[in-house]
Amino acid sequence: MKQTYSIGAFAIILDDQDRVLLCHRNDYDLWNLPGGGVEFNEAPWECVVREVKEEVGLDVEVERLAGVYSKRNQDDLVFSFVCRVVSGKLTLTDEADQIDYFSVGKIPRNTSPKQVERIKEVLADKSKTLVMRVQEGPSSISLIKEGKL
Repeated sequence: MKQTYSIGAFAIILDDQDRVLLCHRNDYDLWNLPGGGVEFNEAPWECVVREVKEEVGLDVEVERLAGVYSKRNQDDLVFSFVCRVVSGKLTLTDEADQIDYFSVGKIPRNTSPKQVERIKEVLADKSKTLVMRVQEGPSSISLIKEGKL
């Protein structure tokens, strides 16, 4: 049986104080990293640049691939990239009604738990090792619907 995956790409953008950029979704009460689904004929690193521009108005450059995550129970494959802002201005969009930088200790409670794991891995890993692992557990949307996030 042929397996089909959805593929996502998300940006970890840190400011000079190691605070991470998060955006609050318009469709759910959820904070997350800017990013989204890879489109047909698009590379994941191209996707993350496009998604950051669409969601928060910034032009970014990919510095490195930080991690590749498999979410087996959801048939998702997610790429996490450390990105650097090269131009643009933080702008609210149809996809994000709030945008802000947060220190790791101040990340809002209603932030995607799997994305918080990815952020912490980047901040903790000074050797810049690529992380490849399976992330188990329910999706953020399921947690919101169950009142657990």
